[in-house]
Amino acid sequence: MQLRYAFRLYPDAGQRTALAKAFGCARVVFNDAVRAREDARKAQQPFPTAGQLSTRLITQAKRTPERSWLGEVSAVVLQQSLRDAEAAYRNFFASLKGTRKGSKMGAPRFRSCKDRRQSIRFTANARWSITGSGRLNLPKIGAVKVKWSRTLPARPSSVTVVKDAAGRYFASFVIDTDPAVDATRMSDTDQTVGIDLGLTHFAVLSDGTKIDSPRFLRRAEKKLKKTQKELSRKQKGSKNRAKARLKIARAHAKVADARREFHHQLSTKLIRENQAIGVEDLAVKGLARTRLAKSVHDAGWAQFIGMLEYKAARYGRTLVRIGRFEPTSQVCSTCGVKDGPKPLNVREWTCTACGTHHDRDTNAAINVKTAAGLAASACGAPVRPGAIPAQREETGSHGIPTGNRAV
Repeated sequence: MQLRYAFRLYPDAGQRTALAKAFGCARVVFNDAVRAREDARKAQQPFPTAGQLSTRLITQAKRTPERSWLGEVSAVVLQQSLRDAEAAYRNFFASLKGTRKGSKMGAPRFRSCKDRRQSIRFTANARWSITGSGRLNLPKIGAVKVKWSRTLPARPSSVTVVKDAAGRYFASFVIDTDPAVDATRMSDTDQTVGIDLGLTHFAVLSDGTKIDSPRFLRRAEKKLKKTQKELSRKQKGSKNRAKARLKIARAHAKVADARREFHHQLSTKLIRENQAIGVEDLAVKGLARTRLAKSVHDAGWAQFIGMLEYKAARYGRTLVRIGRFEPTSQVCSTCGVKDGPKPLNVREWTCTACGTHHDRDTNAAINVKTAAGLAASACGAPVRPGAIPAQREETGSHGIPTGNRAV
């Protein structure tokens, strides 16, 4: 299994300039590749191959006055940018054919220097290294200071340097791990749990435990509103407006980092304590179009379930998703009688068949556990439905967490 470990970087002024050049060169090569393919499409000609693009856009372009500055950065960075363009087109065509899972992918678009995220990737043949003093030595950039929060379990195969919207730099290392070795890190247990996710409480477990929702965005709204007002008063194109935009980005990054850290801690705790976990397959996109959209986004259910999924696969646990149309809030967990839908303001109810008084969320969590087929495992029955593929997407593709956790 491939995982990524992210660590904060602290480049000096000269290294920031070198990184800015590398980001710009990688962006230009990517845009040139997209433009070459678009020109071929409009001319009704075959798409140029990756080898042809590499020769034309990198090797030959370096010899021209217009692109001679491409030689100031590592050639590996430029080659990886071409690979990113190739991958973007493959995903686009696979989405058109219906062979790619997930939402529809659009055609690759030109990258902008104003994009909130800039990144470059160094593979093993780029000859990057970690020095004896703990710095990250990158070709044509130098030895960059790294804040190591943990040791790497194996030798990385590549490193991606990312600059986020808040102006922070991160190094994301790709590590190949052995699932069999990772599974031994978690002690054996026969406990199982069902989870009902909500807004009043972030999660309610089938054993009655209620985990409050931190509501990080709601708590930061006052500060975000103030910084947004400050931005609106600044003249467009001015340095003060750029400073105000950076201030807003840092405030949003602080909220996202706190939410991600909360999800990491809770998901790790649940994986450590339970052999199997049942959750609902929530329609988050649909819920995000309702009047509860801000609260749904603030909760971050999809990110939390994604963490449960890859950690279960990594540590030999089982995650079972039940259908989103399962009437978990309508069925009595004691006698199994369906008592009909109930408005959201009804938090407690009594079954008309058996007379059992239920807490709405706890009853739903018990029904989630039962629907997932985990109810019998508390007696020692093995629960191993098939392994779930681990999430291999880099956290850094949408922002690197400050907590420097492996994903």
